[in-house]
Amino acid sequence: MKKIRIILVEDDKEILEMMEGIISDENDMVVVKTFSNGDSFLKSWENYSCDVVLMDINMVGKNGIECIGIAKPINPNVQFLVCTVFENPKYIFQALCSGATGYLLKNNAGDKLLTAIREISQGGSPMSVSIARMVVDSFASKQKATIHNELLTPREKEILDLLAQGLMYKEIASRKEIGVETVRKHVYNIYEKLQVNSRTEAINKVYGKSS
Repeated sequence: MKKIRIILVEDDKEILEMMEGIISDENDMVVVKTFSNGDSFLKSWENYSCDVVLMDINMVGKNGIECIGIAKPINPNVQFLVCTVFENPKYIFQALCSGATGYLLKNNAGDKLLTAIREISQGGSPMSVSIARMVVDSFASKQKATIHNELLTPREKEILDLLAQGLMYKEIASRKEIGVETVRKHVYNIYEKLQVNSRTEAINKVYGKSS
């Protein structure tokens, strides 16, 4: 029987040992390597062969989403299963866009973890019911954002992106090498096109409300 080869990337030692123990008891799975942070995983990524990577999100250095974005293109055949405590639509969407094909909450350990590993290795995309609903909602919001975003010129999109990052007009002017008054004019046009009256309303209308 060909075993599912698994790499674990988890900074919580207790959780790492628990997952490794659960997986090691299965006849059709084997843990080939564990890493306590994303940076060490990336340094050794090309030295190991596996089928599935269980990836934590919140780690010192490179987080899990960044790791997936870097590692997936190097070996597209490997399936990345995010295993985290974060039940946040923004994280879910970012993880899937980076190349993850499954998203599991850490409180779903045990049989659900093993089922998810088997499912993802067979071409599935395991997610809890609540996570799947969030994904649907996120894509719906993304579609609305695309519609609103199309109203803006490329320069206006750049300005709005910087507003979303919290930059002031003076900082935006310096970053884009334009005058403060030019920034004001762009912002006025953004508000007019989106039919909003504030930075917050404009950001929410294009990007959706953050969670």
